[in-house]
Amino acid sequence: MTPGSSLTDGARNFRLRMAVIDRETETALDMTRDRYGRTVHPDAAADVRAHRDRAAVEAYTTYLAPCADALLDTARRALDQLPPARHLDGWRTVLDGLAASTAAIRRGLDRPSAPGPAGERAQHKALWPHLTAWADHGFIASHLADLDQRQQHKAPLTGEEQQVWTERARAAQRRGELQLTESWYAADGQPITLAYLVEDDDSTVVALRGDPDAPGWQVIGHYTHEYEAGQILPAAVPPGVLRADVSEFNRAAPAPEVSLQELIRDIVEARHAGDASNALLSATQRGHDAGPMVRLQELLETGAQFAGALETVQGRQIAARLAALGRQVEFLTREVEEAAEDLGATVAVLPPHRTPVPRFRPGPAVDTAPPTPPPRTSTAARHR
Repeated sequence: MTPGSSLTDGARNFRLRMAVIDRETETALDMTRDRYGRTVHPDAAADVRAHRDRAAVEAYTTYLAPCADALLDTARRALDQLPPARHLDGWRTVLDGLAASTAAIRRGLDRPSAPGPAGERAQHKALWPHLTAWADHGFIASHLADLDQRQQHKAPLTGEEQQVWTERARAAQRRGELQLTESWYAADGQPITLAYLVEDDDSTVVALRGDPDAPGWQVIGHYTHEYEAGQILPAAVPPGVLRADVSEFNRAAPAPEVSLQELIRDIVEARHAGDASNALLSATQRGHDAGPMVRLQELLETGAQFAGALETVQGRQIAARLAALGRQVEFLTREVEEAAEDLGATVAVLPPHRTPVPRFRPGPAVDTAPPTPPPRTSTAARHR
């Protein structure tokens, strides 16, 4: 086992353990909430979080504490050797943040906590943000420490070969026979895409550098199969994030939410127009406890942000489509809101002839003869 792998094993095991702790915590917290996601047992929720904090400290002590400093040192050395790229400054900032969290955790654990369970809880609670910093961002340090300075197993294409293969791939793309399969970013920040180039019922794995839907992309290699390509091509770097401040382990408390199924049921069970109106208005409600239609608009807008953040031709096109759909949902939401208000203003009830169907219908009396079946006719059945 290489030194780099032993260092990264500790960080990966810590993240895996934190993922288990997070899942168990969310399951336990669900038991403290009502059907709409509101916390109704705050003391029990506080106990769950205290158990979470203690388990996270134990995971750090077991897996990460023995190797955190060495891992960061190795990651920094590897970072200094990388070619210039847009993401390196961000990675350097992440490593600095992890170092600060490591120091804060060490100080917190070295300082005795106040006597009693409350003191220990406070100590662990103060460490939680730093522990989750490692759980959220430690993968960057692990990737850098794992960097393999491997040599290409195959000579790169000559300029003439590259031009020939690029023209073949572009011709296949025009025919619809360039099948993209996988994409990643290399350490220099350039996108690499694997594709099957199909010609005369035969296919070859090729690697493209650049956006396949934008001018200027080139074939940088051709391979017998994807495994060979993966051994030769530059290794993938960890993909980015949509929002830099989002934490997988520090999610905001869920907002109260009423499902569409429940709103539909409210309308089905309503007798007064006002009740049906209220259900429709709940779907269009805005703010912290927004209704499903408003959440759908937020979903489309966030999807548009993600597609645009891909920084590809297709990503920008899809972002425009999703943004347009979001505007349509916003218009529809306003229409539903107005219709719901008009429905409530009718001051009407359902007419009494809409009677319910009895669940149990009375059967015939015991001494009553069954009804006589209708006489059978001898008319032959018609066949078309």
